[in-house]
Amino acid sequence: MHSKIYSVPDTERLTETGRKLLRMFHLLLERFGTQDWWPAETELEVMVGAVLTQNTNWKNVEKAIANLKRKGLLSLDALASLSVPELAEEIRPAGYYNVKAGRLKNLIAFVQETYHGELDKCLSEETGVLRKSLLSVKGVGPETADSMLLYAAKKPVFVVDTYTFRVMNRHGLIFEEAGYEDLQELFMDNLPEDTGFFNEFHALLVQVGKHFCGKKPRCEACPLNGWEREI
Repeated sequence: MHSKIYSVPDTERLTETGRKLLRMFHLLLERFGTQDWWPAETELEVMVGAVLTQNTNWKNVEKAIANLKRKGLLSLDALASLSVPELAEEIRPAGYYNVKAGRLKNLIAFVQETYHGELDKCLSEETGVLRKSLLSVKGVGPETADSMLLYAAKKPVFVVDTYTFRVMNRHGLIFEEAGYEDLQELFMDNLPEDTGFFNEFHALLVQVGKHFCGKKPRCEACPLNGWEREI
């Protein structure tokens, strides 16, 4: 269920900021290659992963999801049948497992109660309506909701995270006081809406954040080193 196809924006039709972002995209793509993100087999797996990845790394999430798959628990009905303590035990590798189990149960209840357990109907909902509804689920914040919208529902919504903020801030594209919505608008106001392109760009920003733009930056080897001078 990966999204490999996307349209690269036409430079001539972009704002100056949009052209800068596109240049950044190409530099990252050249260094890291296509990411083919989100690594999941089903839309539900994406949604579960979006909750589990809160405050942990992806390797831990993979272990938790593997537990669920191995026991045939990665379905709406199976997850709904588990108690919070039972679910917490299965997702223990993801950390904060009691909290995340409660959040997953809230999400499953939302799909069952609002869409009668029809996940396809849920994900085909209009973007703004679905985003507002997801944010009303206890434990689902903007980044988690937008990950579900982009990677599960295939909506053209740009996901931003700590890595995104750090890269944009260090390269002078966003102020340090900027909030989530400000950062998201930087991309969505300056680039055409394309699900596959947003998918790839976000995944590439995660890569540069992990490998070069950490709390202690490794600027000399970074593919974005001197990027501003090349524009």
